[in-house]
Amino acid sequence: MRIISRQRAIYFAITLGVCLVVAATALNVGWIILNWREGIKLFLGAILFLGIIAGLVLNTIFLVREIRRNEQHDSFINAVTHELKTPIASIRLYLQTLQRREVDAEQRREFYQSMLLDTERLMHTVEQVLKAGEAAQRKRPAHLSPLEFNGLVRECIDLARSRHHLQPEALEYRESLNGTGSAEVEGDPEELRTAVSNLLDNAVKYSPDVVQIAVELEVPDADHVVLRVRDHGVGIPQHELKRIFKRFYRVAQRSRSRVKGTGLGLFIVRAIARRHGGKVFAQSEGLGKGTTVTLELPRRAA
Repeated sequence: MRIISRQRAIYFAITLGVCLVVAATALNVGWIILNWREGIKLFLGAILFLGIIAGLVLNTIFLVREIRRNEQHDSFINAVTHELKTPIASIRLYLQTLQRREVDAEQRREFYQSMLLDTERLMHTVEQVLKAGEAAQRKRPAHLSPLEFNGLVRECIDLARSRHHLQPEALEYRESLNGTGSAEVEGDPEELRTAVSNLLDNAVKYSPDVVQIAVELEVPDADHVVLRVRDHGVGIPQHELKRIFKRFYRVAQRSRSRVKGTGLGLFIVRAIARRHGGKVFAQSEGLGKGTTVTLELPRRAA
């Protein structure tokens, strides 16, 4: 109810602003017609009119932005609530079943495995929220060290295959190291592992029922290491390609209803990339045509 009341208040303010623009226009036009012979008053009236219009336009722009922020914030709260309540309800159901009746050893093992998976889902959601908070504050990685980025990427791919129960052909990987045999970077291993895992998880979430993801690691020159993650999922409209890296932002309403998430994954990836002196960007030919997200990092000098 608070959300509805807040939105109504904002819409009322916008409507009021539009009415004031119309009223100010009518009054000033009438005033100018009545005083057209008095040049100085005409000039001052025009300035006053433009000032009022500019103020009202700026006020309307501000209110529209606030509406968007409120919608994203509300969507985030709903998503986090769902991501927390669903596994908790599942764990509770399994525990109640174990408490109220006898189950055989095989079924008990299945219950324990399901509860462990739900616990991991809870931990993942909490970690995403905490890391988003860190991403908004920290400017530099906490622990810099040389590391083989290709090895780290392979670890993340193995973890993603296990977590999402994917066959090797569903998540393909290839390297193009430009004859160097190395893709060494200097960074925080935990942060970079988070960034790569978020890219892979995001690609899986927005893929169709038959998952087909291509991961490519390339060393195009002596100064850069490039990781590309391409899915064949819902795709992204051109005008939203930059917005997807904003906090809480999620693509298209029809995608939200099918795909659950907090809207923090790519925001965290961008923050980590920037802290490591790199960048991340997305490419897509439009809805239904898949997406390629590219993470570019500076290569460690030999």
